[in-house]
Amino acid sequence: MSDKISIVHSQFLPASLSGDLINFTRDQVRWDWMSFTVRRLIPGESWNRTTKDEEAACVLLSGRCTADWGEGPVAIGERANVFEGPPYALYLPAGSQAQFQAQTPCEIAECRVPSRATLKPRLVTPHDAAVSLRGGGNASRQIVDVMRPDFPADKLMVVEVYTPAGNWSSYPPHKHDVHKPPQEVDLDEIYYYRTENPAAYALQRLYTSNGNSDQTVLARDGDAVLIREGYHPVVAAHGYNIYYLNFLAGSARALATTEDPDHAWVKSAWREIDPRLPLWKGRAS
Repeated sequence: MSDKISIVHSQFLPASLSGDLINFTRDQVRWDWMSFTVRRLIPGESWNRTTKDEEAACVLLSGRCTADWGEGPVAIGERANVFEGPPYALYLPAGSQAQFQAQTPCEIAECRVPSRATLKPRLVTPHDAAVSLRGGGNASRQIVDVMRPDFPADKLMVVEVYTPAGNWSSYPPHKHDVHKPPQEVDLDEIYYYRTENPAAYALQRLYTSNGNSDQTVLARDGDAVLIREGYHPVVAAHGYNIYYLNFLAGSARALATTEDPDHAWVKSAWREIDPRLPLWKGRAS
């Protein structure tokens, strides 16, 4: 993998097979913080996790399973896919052990970052997720805060985002690559995409204000886009709703960003939230 890899593609697995859909370490992608895995389990299969000198956030994307982090197995999972509601997630601090055992076919996304903090494992339920609508017009989207900055973790933060077909997201373009709190903090970020239709796609522009970097990547179902620096707006292709799962970690547990001054004005033109939202019958506040 190159020094500046921007996208990691998932591998295809027939629905009846288990295994890693995507898997990379921070060393493989030459990154400071995050390693990432999406694992599919078939009924009866177990997946054991040990964190040692890392913390991890495990988001149940789909299916039902039991999770045991030392307090006995707990049944988790309410959605058949990411478009059916908010998730269950399990936070594992450094020095933890956990086991997931599938009751139905299920998929779990896990992100890890270095940590030595002494904290406690914690289960996040769909009821814990904070659901809100953001933006306006065709820049409207649905936000699900899974692990916010006030969550008792060391570095990791987790957000799910739903973008209706044809809409822009992460807009106006913003960045978080400089540590100058409280205005901005330096965060690496993963965008992990899922779609309802195999033909669906999103376009994500990755650019810096000095012009040294400017590229547009095509993201399909199961792709992970790595945000190392600069602005990173997204647009969902016409006809296709898009979901992405964000993991963030860096210099502080804060979501302090700087908007691109060339485009920040668009907020003044927003009037109403897209009436298609929310995309599922979640709580909006």
